[in-house]
Amino acid sequence: MPESLTAAEPKAEPRWPAVLGLLAIGGVYLALPERLTIGPNWTVLAVIAALLVPTIVLHRVGSIRLSFWLGIVLSALVTAAIVWSLGALIVALPEKGLPPTQLLSSAAALWTGNVLAFASWYWRLDAGGPSLRDQRHQHTEGAFLFPQMTQHGSSSMRGWKPGFVDYLFLAFTTSTAFSPTDAPVLSRWAKALMMVQSCISLGTVAILAARAINIL
Repeated sequence: MPESLTAAEPKAEPRWPAVLGLLAIGGVYLALPERLTIGPNWTVLAVIAALLVPTIVLHRVGSIRLSFWLGIVLSALVTAAIVWSLGALIVALPEKGLPPTQLLSSAAALWTGNVLAFASWYWRLDAGGPSLRDQRHQHTEGAFLFPQMTQHGSSSMRGWKPGFVDYLFLAFTTSTAFSPTDAPVLSRWAKALMMVQSCISLGTVAILAARAINIL
């Protein structure tokens, strides 16, 4: 078959938005006082940087499976750190050991970290992960039904695949509305993750922020 008639290679998704999202989690974690963190508040950023390097290297050399599982470990550690800090902040509320402004900034940091962490989860797991999505010409099935997936007759949507920003928006709406807004959830694992994310968001917004405002 002539080369001009062969199908074009699927376009690979850029990884740098997801990398920036993970590094941003470490950045917002720096806003937390050390009494709410496991060790110094720069520990999470150091762990993220230390695990990101081998994850990227493994992906570059073609060890997709190892890179995938190392990314899962990274997301799990980040999520565990956020949950631990949320618990520490709730425990610190009756003691009134933190000024109101610090309570607000800590709640905002945890809420932001929660959005970024679960955006990473959805991006990493949906439809087998970014490496498997890269092998497809179009995103037609997955854990989330994005609006573009229903526009079969639109030429502008031909070849569309979700990127990290799409999953970031999904995580953002889950943390604000406690439910997805424009993308119904189809998979059980995604529903479970969204319940965990909503619980963390509820803890930061409804409990911590409200308490801080009341004592201002």
